[in-house]
Amino acid sequence: MTTVLASAGLVLGAGGAAHAATPLPAHVFAPYFEAYNGDSPADLAQKSGAKYLTMAFVQTEAKGSCTPYWNGDKGQPVSASVFGADFATIRSRGGDVIPSFGGYAADNGGTEIADSCTSVDAIAAAYEKVITTYEVSRLDMDIEDNSLTNKAGIDRRNQAIKKVQDWAAANGRPLQVSYTLPTTTSGLASSGLAVLKSAKAAGAQVDVVNLMTFDYYDGATHHMATDTQTAATGLHDQLAALYPAKTPAQLWGMIGVTEMPGIDDYGPAETFTTADATAVYDWASGKGINTLSFWALQRDNGGCPGTGGSDSCSGIVQDPWYFSHTFAPFTGGGGPVADDFSLAVAPGSASVAPGGSTSAAVNTAVVSGAAHAVALTASGAPAGVTASVDPATVTAGGSARLTVTASASAAPGTYPITVTGTAGGLTHTAVLTLTVSGPGGGSGALVNGGFESGALAPWTCESGGSVVGTPAHGGSYALKTAPTSSQTGECAQTLTLAPNTKYTLAGWVQGSYAYLGVRGGASASAWTSSAGWSRLAVPFTTGASGTVTVYLHGWYGQGAVYGDDLSVG
Repeated sequence: MTTVLASAGLVLGAGGAAHAATPLPAHVFAPYFEAYNGDSPADLAQKSGAKYLTMAFVQTEAKGSCTPYWNGDKGQPVSASVFGADFATIRSRGGDVIPSFGGYAADNGGTEIADSCTSVDAIAAAYEKVITTYEVSRLDMDIEDNSLTNKAGIDRRNQAIKKVQDWAAANGRPLQVSYTLPTTTSGLASSGLAVLKSAKAAGAQVDVVNLMTFDYYDGATHHMATDTQTAATGLHDQLAALYPAKTPAQLWGMIGVTEMPGIDDYGPAETFTTADATAVYDWASGKGINTLSFWALQRDNGGCPGTGGSDSCSGIVQDPWYFSHTFAPFTGGGGPVADDFSLAVAPGSASVAPGGSTSAAVNTAVVSGAAHAVALTASGAPAGVTASVDPATVTAGGSARLTVTASASAAPGTYPITVTGTAGGLTHTAVLTLTVSGPGGGSGALVNGGFESGALAPWTCESGGSVVGTPAHGGSYALKTAPTSSQTGECAQTLTLAPNTKYTLAGWVQGSYAYLGVRGGASASAWTSSAGWSRLAVPFTTGASGTVTVYLHGWYGQGAVYGDDLSVG
């Protein structure tokens, strides 16, 4: 598409009118996604259940520039090659994305585009480029810190928004603009209100005012759900004064709130709890606000209890994706939070010798709503093997133990043991992959060490682990681990060997920082970095139980590691 900027506004070439953008729902849950850490938006959207994402952030590389980049990184231009495939996948699942301009770092450092660029036409062209490259129907302006007091930048931004809105209307493109602004517990501060007044003076339509209901930094201890409600009520009154022709329902329909799950940047006095999430969801649904969000999707886990302001975890004890699951039903109109639970077996695979037994944890968690009693059963055990869960009933959030016992006559092989959890009309299942080894353990106890089954079982891997055809050391297949910035990509298998016996784990590996080892009843490992296949051997001695876990993994951010022809003997 060719675009020419003229003093009268935006003039498009022949390609300007065609588009595939779809308006967002009137009520949408769209958490912020940290676009700067290498994660896949489509992957985390699927894992979390968040169909819509607010992408943070678009900004310039340096002060004075008018060229937009993701996170100000010249290696991440506004291009279909950057996030385009992810966005297409998200849309194929019925969702969409909201690109967000600005953010604290840009607003503080002068690389928010309207602060950086002094040409209104160039700013408008940057907005248009994002819209047409990604076919989006909403842009978000995250304005904080120094950008709140840069009057020239505020006015340029709103003048550019007006130009783009006129262009979109002339070409039949749906387009909304949201302003994300810091707040007090009683509504916008004067600096935030000035941004909206400038927009009105410029003739720019503000569709959503999204309050950042966290980081108050006022020295008080906060009840975060209550403060969200009072802040939004204050904003409602401010909008009523600014737009007197709008009805109360229309004004509530202009409001969004963005929470920060767990401990925010200020500290424990500003902690948004799981109970706060349910309270805010119910309130937001009842009021009919437009947008429910939080900072940020990558924080929606309990990986760092007690830590405030992390980009990768909430700092509180919570189930993974708790806040996403609680807020997700808001999209499309909300409604009461449905009660639901999750079920998992850990580890996901185990080995047992005939005449022996093994066990695994059965963990439940509250996904949304209230906790209910979950009845647990186990099925799928082959002849000569028994499987039972104790206790047979837990309250969601509790754990039980799956015990599997193999008789002396149990046939060697790999079998799926299915644990079923039932609570009212809800049923979830999880599978333990059980391997019954040959008599006496030994080298026959490691199953599928050559991966010639073409499948992982009974190996279990962190996200991305798979069986591949190339490269393979022997036969047709090999194991591929998938390290990322947040995982080593470990693949593992638990074995029951002869107690107090010497063994050697051996196999062929390829890749940077390839680790082969055992843990549990023994602890030993070896590693190498090799562009081709290299053999590792790891001697170890089992303990009294004979149970060990063998593993292969790479290292954080170092690329794939491959393994093949693994054995224990």
